[in-house]
Amino acid sequence: MRRCWAGLLAAVAIALFAHPGLAAPARCTAEQPQPLVPTDPALCRSLLAAVRTPSALPLDQYEAKLDQFFGNYCHRDPASGWRRDKHVRDAGPFTATLAAGAWQGKGFGTHTPVVIWYSPDMADWLVRYRSGESAGANPPPPVPDGAIMVKEMFPYPGAACADVDPLKLYPTSGAAVMIRDGKASHDGWFWGWYGFGPNGGWSPDWPPSPNNGLGNMGFAQYCMNCHASAKDNLTFASPRNIEGEPGRPLVYLSQSWFTAPSPPDHHREVTLPPDEVSRLGEPLYQADKAVDRALRAYLLKMPGWDTVPMMPSATYDNSWVGAGGPRAADQFVTSTQCLGCHDAGSTGLQFDMTVPNPHGDTLFNLSPYGTWRSSPMGLAGRDPFFFAQLASETQTFHPEPGMKGLVENTCLGCHGIQGQRQFHIDTVPAADKCLDFTRDMVNAVPWPDGNPTAAHVKYGALARDGISCTACHRMALGPTAAGVADAPENACIAERQQFLNPDNTGFARTFTGSFLVGPPDTLIGPFEAPQVKPMRNALGITPRHDTAIRSSEVCGSCHTVHLPVLQDGKTITHIYEQTTYPEWAFSAYRTGTTPDGPLPQGAGSLAQSCQGCHMPSKAADGTPMRSKIASIQEYSTFPEAENNLGPEDIDLEVRDGFAAHTLVGLNVFLIKIAQQFPDVLGIPTSDPMLTRGVDPLVRTEQAMLDLAGNGTAEVAVTGVSTSGGTLRATVTVRSETGHKLPSGVGFRRAFLEFQVLDREGNTLWASGRTNAAGALIDPSGTPLDGEYWWTDDCTSRIQPQARLHQPHYQTITAQDQAQIYQELVSTPPPDATAAMCGPGTMPQGMLTTSFLSICSTVKDNRILPHGFLPLAERTEIAKALGATEDLAREAGPTGVDGDPDYVAGGGDSLVYEVPLSDLPAGSRPAAVQATLYYQATPPFYLQDRFCTAKGDDPERLKFLVGHLDTGGTQIAGWKLQVVSSGQVAVP
Repeated sequence: MRRCWAGLLAAVAIALFAHPGLAAPARCTAEQPQPLVPTDPALCRSLLAAVRTPSALPLDQYEAKLDQFFGNYCHRDPASGWRRDKHVRDAGPFTATLAAGAWQGKGFGTHTPVVIWYSPDMADWLVRYRSGESAGANPPPPVPDGAIMVKEMFPYPGAACADVDPLKLYPTSGAAVMIRDGKASHDGWFWGWYGFGPNGGWSPDWPPSPNNGLGNMGFAQYCMNCHASAKDNLTFASPRNIEGEPGRPLVYLSQSWFTAPSPPDHHREVTLPPDEVSRLGEPLYQADKAVDRALRAYLLKMPGWDTVPMMPSATYDNSWVGAGGPRAADQFVTSTQCLGCHDAGSTGLQFDMTVPNPHGDTLFNLSPYGTWRSSPMGLAGRDPFFFAQLASETQTFHPEPGMKGLVENTCLGCHGIQGQRQFHIDTVPAADKCLDFTRDMVNAVPWPDGNPTAAHVKYGALARDGISCTACHRMALGPTAAGVADAPENACIAERQQFLNPDNTGFARTFTGSFLVGPPDTLIGPFEAPQVKPMRNALGITPRHDTAIRSSEVCGSCHTVHLPVLQDGKTITHIYEQTTYPEWAFSAYRTGTTPDGPLPQGAGSLAQSCQGCHMPSKAADGTPMRSKIASIQEYSTFPEAENNLGPEDIDLEVRDGFAAHTLVGLNVFLIKIAQQFPDVLGIPTSDPMLTRGVDPLVRTEQAMLDLAGNGTAEVAVTGVSTSGGTLRATVTVRSETGHKLPSGVGFRRAFLEFQVLDREGNTLWASGRTNAAGALIDPSGTPLDGEYWWTDDCTSRIQPQARLHQPHYQTITAQDQAQIYQELVSTPPPDATAAMCGPGTMPQGMLTTSFLSICSTVKDNRILPHGFLPLAERTEIAKALGATEDLAREAGPTGVDGDPDYVAGGGDSLVYEVPLSDLPAGSRPAAVQATLYYQATPPFYLQDRFCTAKGDDPERLKFLVGHLDTGGTQIAGWKLQVVSSGQVAVP
């Protein structure tokens, strides 16, 4: 039987080869008529010293030298001792598939077919330390500085060019370059991709391309996701491949008998974005005049496309572990050091951490990097609302001498945490004090050389990277915090804790992002027994299992914001600006335990950690997600390679409990801005690794919409009746969140729209209607009290001492009344004392959006989570966390007038009483409908930004708000629909 099958297969093969259309032998499309060799040996010799020392020049200047060197094929110089591979060789299998009557080929190599050229010292090192059966038995010395490998890449299949003189081959896929420079980075290599000739696709990285993608070249590049699996020196190179050395290169299955288009090279895909700006939705070319008018900002000059201030490009955002590290100087590194392994598809060969997109042939990227990068946390260092807020704080709210640095350092300790902290770590030893990390430092870039910001390039890159990987995965909570407070990596944290949380102890001492971090040679994660060698090889860092990373306290340190109340440059007292974590800790969702131990009252009836909602580990249908946690070159699942580590060191297991770093709320507004204005924010829109993936910002938006529709609230209309000339209905909002709805920064708000409809669906009466900017208005279009705080020309506040606003309603009877779930706060009165501020104090100042001017709460009717504890129990938990009763009191409601819904929480009910006489003459109500909307940045907040600050940051925000096209999107009219009751018939 086997002979029969063998004969049949042979006959099929003969027939295929006999058919000229299907079985023509592959042609080497890279072959050139003349050798491509150095044309100016003197130029090559003059460039060699600079090329061998990448760290000696700024990247743009070095790349110019490298371009000359490779552009003249200076590496193809056997006369100078350069050596090459024996012939073009495959880096993995090439298979053929018959589809629609034609053969299609696909390569499965770690690169396309290659010929590597070796500098003399590189070849000598390989021959000396990797020859013979005992090669690799003992760790060899480091590859010498200046050694170079140039991996030229050619079209599939490799067999087509194997018999062609490599000197006559044009590298159609460019070359992967490794240049040894042990003085510059822990890994000791300068990595890069180079495209030959004017049409090769390569360009210098500085200044960046319009798409702000990863650089083509640099130290500590993502190439290490594969190369960290090498046995030593981050290279798999073997002398058996080199011409003149014994042995033969590895061979792989190659079904290369036919001519077919060459499949794309993954390396080329991830490093070559198109030149034009890639947007995910088209913004408005001219500012939206309706929004401009609705924001009462039409008298202010609007920046245009040619004048809008741009954020620095993300291409600049790359910091790495230095030579001899990791040390305190390497405590924080940018996410570029993580994405190679912890983004999906980065090897081009395996696609763990993904699921198929049911609506197309793309993939959903569930990887840690892929889900985090486009989240609000990943964008925190570029958030245009935050930076405009910061400008208001320093220019208008707290302009006193000496306050600018204090305010910026305080605020950037969260939004620019990595840059701020690394700046302190690096400068404290010489300055012998904690210097202020300032807004200007966030803009620091390395190009052009010698620009005024150049000294702070490292810190600018780290700050712009957002609330990034090493910020969370180095947190020291519980027992791990013991003994690290005085370590160099925690420079200035004690001073920050004393400034922000002077009366707190324990975990509460870490509020406002004032947590301690562990040593720079360790990163913590949730999984036991992680593979350690790849990360050690790449970064010198050991991954370590720590259960604390799964605790809500990882989130609670930053999402409990305790700030000084500043007035005239002095601190009056302290107050809580944000209590998201305590709201959870006081609710039925509490787990009742912390890394420091159990809390009073134990777990709630709905116990679930913050990560349970915001880092989902289950699919929408409830199926647990299982995946490997990284994308690296493994032993058992990748094409064979020489000099790699064994399966016990690099093979990864599929893990239960894999969690996406989605980390979203409902701020679709920020994501829409990022989609439409990537050039203004300085970010890419495509994923740097998963070229077949759904665009990350689209996936993040969908995650927010899913959360809005399925995990935020329910709205129901009951008890609809008409009697005595009045239409009555009860609207009930039931919260599904583990904290207040909404929570977070105090200016977020939700509101109800209640409509009375006729049979055709026309609105006869409405509470909660809005204008173009989302401001609540009455039927005539007049804004409700509190929707705007400033006159149209920004010269004065509107009745500031009246603190105009919509109160909390239990019954609504008119169209100029609306139920708004929000927190409103006021400033201190003149010459305030500590006793005048804090929970329960009478508001005496004006309404404010200043985080550092909050004295009293005017209103807080945000919907409480289920199972909200009474004050006594909340106080017991607050004290166990190391805080005072103030935390328990401030997490509660204010101004709800005894509404019983604000005792145990979980929702809010109110009655709408509509006088039928208010309906248009001759109309009859047929149905009613209630809809809950959310606004991340209400109109009064945006107007306050435009009226209280000038300069690049508020001008940028003004441009983005004015030119954002919300039409046809889920945030049309600057409001996000959360949930609706649907039409309920009027009996």
